[in-house]
Amino acid sequence: MKTPYQSSVDQVLADQQVTIDAGLNSQTVKNRLAEVGPNELTQGKKKSMLARFLDQFKDFMIIVLLVAALISGVVVHEWADAAIILAVVLLNAVFGVFQESKAEEAIDALKEMSTPNAHVRRDDQIMTVPSTELVPGDVVLLEAGDVVPADLRLVESANLKIEESALTGESVPVDKQIGALDESEVGIGDRTNMAFMNSNVTYGRGVGVVVATGMATEVGRIAGMINSAEETTTPLQDNLSQLGKTLTVMILVIAVIVFGVGLWRNSASLPEMFLTAISLAVAAIPEGLPAIVTIILALGTQKMAKRNALVRKLPAVETLGSTDIIASDKTGTLTQNKMTVEKVYYDGQLHDAIDPITGNNPIMQIMNFSNDTKIQEDGTMLGDPTETALVAYGETKDFDLPNKLAEMPRINEVPFDSERKLMTTIHQLANGQYFVATKGAPDELLKRISRVVDNDNVTPMSDDTREAILAQNKGLAVQALRVLGMAYKVVAELPATIDSDSVENDLIFAGLVGMIDPERPEAAAAVAEAKAAGIRPMMITGDHRDTAEAIAVRLGIIEAGDDAAVITGAELDKQSDEEFAKNVDKYSVYARVAPEHKVRIVNAWQSLGKVVAMTGDGVNDAPALKAADIGIGMGITGTEVSKGASDMVLADDNFKTIVVAVEEGRKVFSNIQKSIQYLLSANLGEVLTLFMMTMLGWDILAPVHILWINLVTDTFPAIALGVEPTEPGIMNQKPRGRKSNFFTGGVGSAVIWQGILEGLLTLGVYYVAITWPVHTTDAAIHADALTMAYATLGLIQLFHAFNVKSVHQSLFTVGAFRNKAFNWAVLASFILLAVTILVPGFNGLFHVTELGLSQWGVVLGAGVAIIVIVEIVKFFQRRFATKA
Repeated sequence: MKTPYQSSVDQVLADQQVTIDAGLNSQTVKNRLAEVGPNELTQGKKKSMLARFLDQFKDFMIIVLLVAALISGVVVHEWADAAIILAVVLLNAVFGVFQESKAEEAIDALKEMSTPNAHVRRDDQIMTVPSTELVPGDVVLLEAGDVVPADLRLVESANLKIEESALTGESVPVDKQIGALDESEVGIGDRTNMAFMNSNVTYGRGVGVVVATGMATEVGRIAGMINSAEETTTPLQDNLSQLGKTLTVMILVIAVIVFGVGLWRNSASLPEMFLTAISLAVAAIPEGLPAIVTIILALGTQKMAKRNALVRKLPAVETLGSTDIIASDKTGTLTQNKMTVEKVYYDGQLHDAIDPITGNNPIMQIMNFSNDTKIQEDGTMLGDPTETALVAYGETKDFDLPNKLAEMPRINEVPFDSERKLMTTIHQLANGQYFVATKGAPDELLKRISRVVDNDNVTPMSDDTREAILAQNKGLAVQALRVLGMAYKVVAELPATIDSDSVENDLIFAGLVGMIDPERPEAAAAVAEAKAAGIRPMMITGDHRDTAEAIAVRLGIIEAGDDAAVITGAELDKQSDEEFAKNVDKYSVYARVAPEHKVRIVNAWQSLGKVVAMTGDGVNDAPALKAADIGIGMGITGTEVSKGASDMVLADDNFKTIVVAVEEGRKVFSNIQKSIQYLLSANLGEVLTLFMMTMLGWDILAPVHILWINLVTDTFPAIALGVEPTEPGIMNQKPRGRKSNFFTGGVGSAVIWQGILEGLLTLGVYYVAITWPVHTTDAAIHADALTMAYATLGLIQLFHAFNVKSVHQSLFTVGAFRNKAFNWAVLASFILLAVTILVPGFNGLFHVTELGLSQWGVVLGAGVAIIVIVEIVKFFQRRFATKA
C-alpha cells in the first residue's frame, strides 16, 4: 500500500473517504474518534514520589552506608557518626528524586507545543474545533501563523511554506506542493507534500487532509521513542558502584582477620576486639564519599553555569570529562542559525560580501525591492530568513530601504510561486516609468533574460556570458551557498494584466547572490581543540548533503574531498544495526537524518564502549538526547522538548561552550579522583596500622581514635580537593572513556603504596615511642606511644593531602597553597585533631596524654617525611615516564 506522500490527491481523498469541499460529517468524526482516540500524545506510567525516593536506595554503596550507620549507632554507640552517615544518604536520595524527571518533562513540553484549536471543514462548513478532536480524514485549513495540528497530506497549496526545523533540523522553511512523490523511501525533510504536527506555517496558505493523529504522527513517534528510551548510567555512577562493591569485600575480609588475630593474640577481650573490628570496618568505609562527590559535582555546576553551560543532572558534569564523541547539531550550534550573504557576482566579477558596493547598483536594488521583509520600529526584521539576509546585507552597505521605497514605491507584484521559483515587484519611478525587480532560482531566471548589465552598460546576452553565469552559479552551489539570481528592466507602461507571462520577460541580468548559514567564528577553533583532546566531533543535520559537507570542511570536522565521511539518512537506512556498528567509525557527517537515525548513531558508538555527547535543539533530537550518555540542549533556539530531555543546556547555543564544559568535566573527575586517592590511602593507612598493631600485640588504637581521625581528617580536605584549580595540559590528554575507573592513571598504585607508607610511618612513631621512652613506667610509656600514634595517624593524613594535589606533578609545581579553601580545610582539621590532645578534658575523653616538644617533633617529622618521600617517588616516576 502506498504511503500518503506517494499517493495522488485523489487517492488520498478516496482512502480517507472525504471530499475537500464538504469534509467529514459529524457522525463519521464521532465514529473515527471512538476508533483512534483523541489527537494527543500519551505518556508512560509515571512513578510516584515515594517510588522514586525508594529507588535511590538500590545503589550498592548506599546499602553499605546504611549498614555502616546501623553498626555505628547500635553496636559501637557512635550516634554522631551514624547521624552523619544517614544525613549523607538522605541528602543524596532527595537530590536524586529532584533530578529524576527528564522524560516526563520532555513529553509535557511536546504537549504544550500542540495548537489548542484547528480550522476544519466539516458538514459543508468551516469551523474551529479543539485539535484533540481531529480524526483521520479531517480537512484542515492552514495559513501563515498557524501551528499544524496533525500530520496532513496537502491537497491545496498557495505559496505555502512551513518551518520544520524543530522536527527535521533544516534551517529554512520548506516550500510545499501537492504532487505525489515517486520515491519509495523519502526522508521527513523531503516530504514536500506533507505537513507535520507541531510545525509552523510561515508563508502562504494551504489545505490538508489528516492522515495521522496523536501517537501515530511523526511527533508521536518521537514521544514513543522518548517513553521507551532506557536510562543510561554514567561512567561516574558505574565507577562508584564498582568501587563500593570492591571496598566492601576488602574491608569485611580485613575486619574478620583483625578480629580473629586479635583474639588469638589475646590483644583484647572478645567484646573489645569485636568493637575494634567493627570500628575498623566503619572507619575504612569512605562514608563521606557520596556527599563529597555530590559537593564537587555541585561546585562544578556552578563553574559551568558561569561559562554558559547549565547542568540539569549532576553526573553530567563528570560525564563530559570522559566524552569520546560529540555529535553536534549544525544549525545554531556550529553555525549562527542566520542566513548571511557571503558572495555577490555582478559586472562579470565575483565579490566577497565585505567588498564595497554602491546603493545604485541594480543588484542591490533588486535584492531589497523584490523582498517581503518587514523592518520593525526597533530595527528587527520579520520575514523569510533568505529575504531578511538580503535586507541585512543592504543595511551593511548603507542602503536605506525605507527611503528608497519612498522614492520608488512598490505598486504591484507577482508573488513567489514554488513552481516558477521567482518573485517580482514593480516600482514607480519619478519620471513616470516603472522599475521591475525579479529574483529567484538562477536556472529559471535565465530563461527569461535577454540582456545583461556590466558597469551600467546593457548589452545582449551572449552564449558565452550565459555559460559564465551558469559556471558561477555551479561554483557557488558547490560551496553549499544558496544562490539567487537578480534581474530587472525599466518599462514605460505596464501590461493590462500583471502576471508572470506579461511581466517576467525580456529581463536584464544584474547578478547572483550566494548565501549560507555561516559557521560561528569560534567554532573551528573549538573543533580543533576537541580533536587535540582526543574527542571526535561529528555533525548531524537535517540539511542537504552538500551543505553539510561544505560546513564540515570549513569547520575542520572533515578534510576537503573526504566524501566517504559523509552519509545521508537514506543511505544509513540501507545498513543493518550490525553493519552500521562496524562502519560507524568511517562517518563524521550525517545529512538529511530522521530522529531514529540519531538514536542509531548514539547506540552504535555506545556499543563500541564510547561515551557519547549529543547536542540538539529540536523535537526530533529529544530521543537521541535522552539515549546519549550526556544530552546537551540549546538554551536559545532549543525547544522545551529538547531541553526537557537533556542533561545539560547551553545558555549560548555555542559549540565552544561544550569544549569548555569538557575541560571543566575533566577537572571535576580529576578532583574526585584526588579525593578518592586521599580518602582511600588514608583509610588504608588506618587499616594497616590497626592490623599490624594487632599482629604485633601492641596496644591497639581505640574505636574513638579511628572514628575521630576518620571524621575530622577525611571530610574537609577531601571536599577542598574538589575545588583544586585545573592542572596544566588537561585538554591534551586523551578521553579516559567508559572502561576507565578511579584507579587509572597511576591512582590505584598510589593509593596502595601511599597508604602503606602512612601505616608504616605511624607504626614507626609508635616503635620510637616505646623504644626511646620519655617516661619510665610501662603505663606512661604505652600511653605516650598510643597518643603519638594517634597524633601521627591524623597529622600524617593532613600532610599527605598536599601530596594528592597531583598524582604525578610536584607539589611545588601545582602550588602548595594556591587553593585557599584547601588551606582553611587543613587548618580546621588540624585544630579539631589538636583539641583532643591539647585541651584538658578532651584528652581524657579520648584516652590520650599530653606530649612533650621532643615527642611532637617526632610526630611532625613523620608528617614532613611523607611529603619528602612522595616527592622523591614522583620525581623518579616522571623521569622514567619521560625516558619511556
